[in-house]
Amino acid sequence: MINRTIQPTINDITHIPFIEPIIRPIDSDCTLYWMQNVLDETVRIEFHFNAGTIRSKEKIAGFVNSLLFSGTNTKTSVQINEELDSLGAFIDQEIGQETAIVSVYCLRKHVDEVTEIVVDAIQHASFPVEEVEDLIREKRQQFLVGSEKVSMLARRKFQQLLFANSVDYSRQISLEDYDTINRDTLIAFHQEFYLKGLRKVIVVSNLDEKYINTLITKISPWTSKVAPNFENNFINQRGSFHVEKVDVVQTAIRIGMPLFNKTNADFIDFQILQTILGDYFGSRLMSNIREDKGYTYGIGTGVSESNNTGYFLIATEVGKEFVEPTLKEIQFEINRLKNEEIPSEELSLVKNYLLGQLLKSADGPNAMLDLFMSVQLHNLDFAYFEKVIERLNKITAQDLQKIANKYLDWDKFTVVTAGSKQ
Repeated sequence: MINRTIQPTINDITHIPFIEPIIRPIDSDCTLYWMQNVLDETVRIEFHFNAGTIRSKEKIAGFVNSLLFSGTNTKTSVQINEELDSLGAFIDQEIGQETAIVSVYCLRKHVDEVTEIVVDAIQHASFPVEEVEDLIREKRQQFLVGSEKVSMLARRKFQQLLFANSVDYSRQISLEDYDTINRDTLIAFHQEFYLKGLRKVIVVSNLDEKYINTLITKISPWTSKVAPNFENNFINQRGSFHVEKVDVVQTAIRIGMPLFNKTNADFIDFQILQTILGDYFGSRLMSNIREDKGYTYGIGTGVSESNNTGYFLIATEVGKEFVEPTLKEIQFEINRLKNEEIPSEELSLVKNYLLGQLLKSADGPNAMLDLFMSVQLHNLDFAYFEKVIERLNKITAQDLQKIANKYLDWDKFTVVTAGSKQ
């Protein structure tokens, strides 16, 4: 019997027993990743296509992604969705700059039927005129509503300025674009980037080899025939920029710069540094700007990664009267990291927080595979996280101060505000 009067021992985290997925090449430019160690009856399947927004000069990538299940020559969207609903299946679609993803969730006993429906819907998507017109109306209305929000205005302007030297990565849809979208361009995009653009397949379930082999046979015609090109060496437009929106109370702030991804030797150190600055609830920006000054409900930092690069971001929304004081306090906290060593108690807290987050990120087969895919994107494996653990246990305040002085240069930032000037 456990003696509950005795406190359990606390052990340092020095190793996490990661479980590698089974890797099945479909062809030279497409791979299936299969996490088989699942104790329940759930199934998760993801299809990753080379169909992100950078691939559509006509700004139609998001429309094609939204219309994948809008109907075929033999089924309507209602029929497709009713069939999936009757089997308890759920579909999720998302799109980013470089990749479009279709995720399928169901029970193992229905996986064959669900797969058949999903593959047929994607393969034979016909983009019915009525569905296209309905989506254009819906998206146009969403755009109009979003354009009233300072967060959207700041995000759009920030993206334009962050990727200032890239036409594809800085591209933004405009209201006029909704008048030029047509069914023929949607079909052409679907043919090129979905039916010839599959890059990765993820399966999380205790399925058998027969199913995996059948799935590969069904989708192998979709695989990308050439490895896609992704840009890097982005040059941002530095300085301060404002998007005016009258009669609003809040102002959105976006601050950032092009950076790097996990392939860079300084990535782990910078992640630790930016966590201290703003990437957890007790961070310096939260403590100063939310808890002490009361300028905002929340402020945070983060590093966004892509295939060949990444960027650093600080984001918040504040009352319009607090914009300049907020920017001043952000600069103050950045300079403090550059000029003062981080106290040992604070550094120890953040180290333990990040180790705990890493453990949480490896909890369960779905989380474990997501963790693996976050490094596989850069041709790394779970050994990367062993380096993270080692570095967290060894990094010093002096190391982080050097990183702060190396990268946190206010003059190199893009600073965007969107709202009403006083």
